[in-house]
Amino acid sequence: MKKQATIPAAQGGAKTIRSPIIRQIRKNWDLYLLLLPVIAFFIIFEYVPMYGVQIAFKNFIATKGIWGSPWVGLQHFERFFDSYYFWRLIKNTLGIGLYQLFVGFPVPILLALMINEVRSQKFSRFVQTVTYAPHFLSTVVVVGMIFIFLSPQTGLVNMVITWFRGEPVEFLTDPIWFKSIYVLSGVWQQMGWSSIIYLAALTSIDPQLHEAARVDGASRWQRIWHINLPGIMPTITILLILNMGSLLSVGFEKVYLMQNSLNMAASDVIATHVYNKGIIDGQYSYSAAVGLFNSVVNFILLVMVNRIARKVNDTSLW
Repeated sequence: MKKQATIPAAQGGAKTIRSPIIRQIRKNWDLYLLLLPVIAFFIIFEYVPMYGVQIAFKNFIATKGIWGSPWVGLQHFERFFDSYYFWRLIKNTLGIGLYQLFVGFPVPILLALMINEVRSQKFSRFVQTVTYAPHFLSTVVVVGMIFIFLSPQTGLVNMVITWFRGEPVEFLTDPIWFKSIYVLSGVWQQMGWSSIIYLAALTSIDPQLHEAARVDGASRWQRIWHINLPGIMPTITILLILNMGSLLSVGFEKVYLMQNSLNMAASDVIATHVYNKGIIDGQYSYSAAVGLFNSVVNFILLVMVNRIARKVNDTSLW
């Protein structure tokens, strides 16, 4: 008798759980239909290609295909870990990633806070337009501008240095300058575009909070610190988690364009190493193993930072 009473209860419970979901889908079927192209895009171009990840554990031979290639296990990973350039790649990639995080992440927040405090709408729009514009420049154009401005013979920067009786600096060939040039030029290019989401978050703050703070005698700096920053803190946390999840994903194009044989000690990163070994040297399995290692480390960082953020301020991706 107990079993007969339990089964209908379970079935009824399942119906009560499913029915709201089904009713929600039927009610907003047009909105869910709009999601189908996005879901199809990720399935086709993001998840289906993961089928080829298995070549990282095989000695891939093009004529035999993925399934026909012999299995070698973790051989390619061991080769990468034992190589003499392993620590140089990790140091350069992690160094650029952390540099970019510490310098590039706060700048859009500060820019958004400053633009939000500008009273003149015309001046605010002008500043936004000027700071947004570099985002639409291609990487090749940005690197070309870097070469023009930092040229040791005709570059504007070195001309100013020599005008002050200094010696021209080899910015593009000295490994010491590579990380700073890469990160600071990226901040200049992306800070305006990255500040858009913070400006949107600032518009959602209740103006009555500022009015009450003015009545209590709070200064502008106090209102920024105690109202604006806490108001956009969830957005800052989410973007920080996403940035930590791509800490080792240093962009390939810009590094490769700025790279030369003289600054290789600072510019050789995982992305360029994968390109040189996989595309140029044709070591597909080895480069796939290095790329897989990079993705796994990024995923672990994402999960760890997300868990820490959830425990600290109850804001996380999941």
